[in-house]
Amino acid sequence: MDMAPSAQPITPTALPTVNRRRVATAAALASAVEWYDYFVFGIAAALVLGDLYFPAGSSTAGVLASFATFAVGFLARPIGGIVAGHLGDKRGRKPMLVLALTLMGLATTGIGLLPTYETIGVAAPILLVTLRVLQGVAVGAQWGGAMLLATEYAPEGKRGIYGSVVQLGVPIGVVTANTVFLLAGAFTTDTQFAAWGWRVPFLIGLFVLGLAWYIHAKVEETPEFRDAEKALAEREKSQQGSPLRTILRDHLGTVFLAGGSFAVNTATFYILITGVLDYTTRELDMKKSAVLTVSLCVSLTQLVLIPAAAALSDRYGRIRIYTLGAVGIALWAIPLFLLIDTGSLLWLAVGTFVASCFLSIMYGPQAALFAELFTPEMRYTGASLGYQIAAVCGGGLAPFLMVLLLETTGTSMSVAAYIIALSVIALLSIKVLADRARSR
Repeated sequence: MDMAPSAQPITPTALPTVNRRRVATAAALASAVEWYDYFVFGIAAALVLGDLYFPAGSSTAGVLASFATFAVGFLARPIGGIVAGHLGDKRGRKPMLVLALTLMGLATTGIGLLPTYETIGVAAPILLVTLRVLQGVAVGAQWGGAMLLATEYAPEGKRGIYGSVVQLGVPIGVVTANTVFLLAGAFTTDTQFAAWGWRVPFLIGLFVLGLAWYIHAKVEETPEFRDAEKALAEREKSQQGSPLRTILRDHLGTVFLAGGSFAVNTATFYILITGVLDYTTRELDMKKSAVLTVSLCVSLTQLVLIPAAAALSDRYGRIRIYTLGAVGIALWAIPLFLLIDTGSLLWLAVGTFVASCFLSIMYGPQAALFAELFTPEMRYTGASLGYQIAAVCGGGLAPFLMVLLLETTGTSMSVAAYIIALSVIALLSIKVLADRARSR
């Protein structure tokens, strides 16, 4: 069995099962509602935001402007990861998670209430970008807090499966966002949907504030952080530096390797849920509701696949399972777009389902893998930075680059080539991490 590259094994702590389950549930819910709020913007960007907030020029120009705003949220994610990671390693996982949830709830609700370009002119896209930046900061801060709540409470031999409950927030968020948009479209006419129906999914984000209060009041700080506080205090006394300074000085290579290993996953994911939605409805004339339904059904399968992959990583090793997913994404990139280009709903479902399987194989063990790369006193900072670098380089630009590649090359094979290139980077990064693990 190969070993995950671990700076320091996470030592299990004897805790009541009910406490572990409460924390795992809270972490999963936090991740789900945070990603729901984040994903509703991506769906709205593909469907309506271009016309409402960037009306000048062609429809392609509007979509590009809308996806550029979508990408801005990703550029802000490292800010959230850096600030929350630094404070989370010094002050605790829980307070940063509560702050991230509160910020996300307020920003998402603000988008739902934001007047359009027709009403307030150029102020509308400026405010939209500002609120999207706040969403990015919030989700950048959230992942590390939720992930560490789950993995640092995990019993021995189950860190992968506990970490996967946070990863489940992504498909749950996608399913919920798609469902709400489908319902909004079903109960409104096209005119009503463009006028106010699209706002309903954003206004639901206000309920995030209730979850933030629950975590603040009912969830305890992780035992590993409480132990790490002592080590951190000693480091500060000896002037060895803060967690952020230590990461930047001694572990930046590991951060970039983590990001390089994961960029293909997040890029392919956002291509599937956002870029493909735009491509199939605008270029292939497929029905919006049908494509959303396919996305919803495929995301439901991830609820089974992600924890299954995580459980396998607990048994056979993080690197082995993680590599299998990266190889699969590379091999499936070309068949994926050949199937999508048929314009058939059935082949779209087959193509995206197989791609989703490989994404799940990578995503399931990823939380535990990243947690094991760093010691507890710098884990929030290091894991968050690695994740958010991947998000910026992969996910944030992926829908924008997909539209740009399709416009300039005229073929979806250019998008497949982009995914393959990221897969090669991922496999090289994974190999270096594995070599480091073996050398220890």
